[in-house]
Amino acid sequence: MGQDFNYTDAFSRNIGWLTEAEQQVLRKKRIAIAGMGAVGGHHLMTLARLGIGGFNIADFDEFGQHNFNRQIGAMMSTVGKAKVDVMSCQVLDVNPEIKLKSFAQGIHPENVDEFLRNVDIYVDGLDFFAFDARRMVFAECAKRGIPAITVAPVGMGAALLTFMPGGMSFEDYFGWRDSSEQEKALRFALGVAPAGLHRAYLMDPKAISFVHKRVPSTAMGCVISAGVASTEVLKIALGRGKVRAAPHGRHFDAYTGRTVHTWRPGGNNNPLQRIALAFGRRYLAKLDFLAAAQA
Repeated sequence: MGQDFNYTDAFSRNIGWLTEAEQQVLRKKRIAIAGMGAVGGHHLMTLARLGIGGFNIADFDEFGQHNFNRQIGAMMSTVGKAKVDVMSCQVLDVNPEIKLKSFAQGIHPENVDEFLRNVDIYVDGLDFFAFDARRMVFAECAKRGIPAITVAPVGMGAALLTFMPGGMSFEDYFGWRDSSEQEKALRFALGVAPAGLHRAYLMDPKAISFVHKRVPSTAMGCVISAGVASTEVLKIALGRGKVRAAPHGRHFDAYTGRTVHTWRPGGNNNPLQRIALAFGRRYLAKLDFLAAAQA
């Protein structure tokens, strides 16, 4: 027998960690998430179960079997289906009252204004290599005074960076400027997770290829990232708890059991980061040489 949806009942188990008044605050918030794949779909569903009442979601891609290891919407029944359509159905099945706007063409200069209109917080779910779109959205968030969160699912953990209005910008932190695509990839990887906790258990370094736009992933990293990002959303939305914005960051790794607070004044221009970038370039050049030799 069908049952009518009741918001209070649906999210009653949040009460205790939230007050009833705070739950109603979250009900009125609108979160924008670009990317419905690896982390983006997990972000959406975790925030929906927190009781967030509005979302703008964007993705131009379809699900495939190569997504099965980590993407919440990827299964045999959804292969070949648009990610925004699949995730729209899933999130509305949890809360039919959600105010949802979908952007099936992804994010681009012509629709970014609408994508961010009346948004309270932006959560990054874009593909690792979507540099132009990521740079554009973070710049627009800074312009509009929208808090913006990125959590990288690195290995079997998550690395968090938050960019708050009036604070250090995404561009100032990562320092992409006119870098090559490979340099942007390196700067993003080392900038978002400078502690590098995941490097201790990387079993096959050849699985990483910035040239071929390929990095390994795990479901654990994506699920942990969603928990970290959603908690940061809660703190910002309710004004409760300390938010450490960039150049501060946090890296939790479930495999090593370690949590590190990172602080990189100047972002990738920090002396420690410049050293790490120099080593990173040599390491990637070595991997590219080995890959070419085996081809």
